[in-house]
Amino acid sequence: MRALAGGLAELGIESGDRVGTFGWNHHRHFEAYFAVPLSGAQLHTVNVALPDDHAEYIVNDADDDLLLVDPGEPFETVERLWDRFEGVETVVIMDESVPETDLDCAVAYESLLDASDPVTEWPDLDEDQPAGMCYTSGTTGKPKGVEYTQKMVYSHAMAVMTPAALDVHEDDTVMHVVPMYHVNGWELPYTATIAGTRQVYPGPSPEPADLARLIEEESVTLTAGVPTVWINLLDYLDEADADLTSLDRIVVGGSAAPEEVTRRYRKEYDVTVEQAWGMTETMSIGSVSRPRAEMNDWSPDEQAEVRAKQGLLAPGLQMRIVGDDGEAVAWDGEAFGELWVRGPTVVEEYHNRPDANAASFEGDWLKTGDIASVDEHGYIEVVDRAKDVIKSGGEWISSIELENALIEHDAVIEAAVVAADHDRWQERPVAYVNIRKGAEVNAADLRTFLAEDYPRWWLPDTVEFTDKIPKTATGKFDKKALRDRTDDVDLAWTPGE
Repeated sequence: MRALAGGLAELGIESGDRVGTFGWNHHRHFEAYFAVPLSGAQLHTVNVALPDDHAEYIVNDADDDLLLVDPGEPFETVERLWDRFEGVETVVIMDESVPETDLDCAVAYESLLDASDPVTEWPDLDEDQPAGMCYTSGTTGKPKGVEYTQKMVYSHAMAVMTPAALDVHEDDTVMHVVPMYHVNGWELPYTATIAGTRQVYPGPSPEPADLARLIEEESVTLTAGVPTVWINLLDYLDEADADLTSLDRIVVGGSAAPEEVTRRYRKEYDVTVEQAWGMTETMSIGSVSRPRAEMNDWSPDEQAEVRAKQGLLAPGLQMRIVGDDGEAVAWDGEAFGELWVRGPTVVEEYHNRPDANAASFEGDWLKTGDIASVDEHGYIEVVDRAKDVIKSGGEWISSIELENALIEHDAVIEAAVVAADHDRWQERPVAYVNIRKGAEVNAADLRTFLAEDYPRWWLPDTVEFTDKIPKTATGKFDKKALRDRTDDVDLAWTPGE
């Protein structure tokens, strides 16, 4: 990383400049995680899977000075958008050579390092100097820039390392599955380094077979990612042999892991799945669910119920649950409202977005947009995103709860539930379901299955079967795209009939 810092200095990068990255999970990107902020510049990780207009907007809004880019599709994106980037002067290809290109400002990463003198001393930086930058996914408008200071990056990594958060130890081996362009790779590159942990970087878009092989060959003990990754790994393991005996924990975020998935990992592979919650605005990890010591005598089912929640706040954070009347609601596990958080690792404004600031912040409180309850032990349970809650006939229906229930059906691989406008009930749930090959199931079967646990008015009016549920660039269900599809569905069935 000292060599990279020296190379960036040779290219004119100074303290206060922004370096954008279009990169996957590998050692060169890891080096940038440290070389850029330690030099006094700001590391801006850009999602490699973004649509062109979002990538253009983000690079220009951040005013990036230089881009570190992976070969292949990331570089092709940069080439395609080059004339639309306003401030970028140089592209460093994170490889040994530069692909054939018309860009005369492209430099190979390894050639740059070979030709540059490594820095011998890091500058003395103010703790409030910008060190990192990420953008929100932009599913409800333009992506919003979130800046992190030197103090925030260090404080968050230290908090995440503790037993009250991800509990990372020197004797762990961490496999980085969370894309490094997504919210600081959920902070694990920084946390694992501070802890002195052995780290495994699987490269671009690893398949389930790659993950299984690396867990076995590298004796991975801890990894993390969105639920889809671990659902796909289970499907692979159903057909292939793999040794997961080293693996202790999988941390799941982005959305809740279905109970069936956590149960199978626990019973079939002795692997604990831990729920986590966080946002770009909280630097990633904001809470983790793990039973407290006084719960050790609880039954496995009771402990599993605790683990299914989003858990206890990470060290240093404060929270409140705010009802529709603007007042805090009780921590009784039943009352719910919007989750607000604040603390040293929570931002208090967006970059260049005063319009969004007014809607998302109340003083130093971040209004997360998550609808949640908190039980008497302090465990958060996110019921839904405020924009995804289905309001039918004046009552609320949790799309997340219906999705998790559908996943419990043996035929279902993935399920997403969204609201469709309804003349009588205002909104009604519509389910989009991806089923396993060879499975024979219809909409009536799935509604009957749900009716075992849910009232009739909760049941989806329509179940749409699809081979692929659309996802955002961060791997979450693209509910905006699904809501756009509901104009074409038949809502003839109603809950009162």
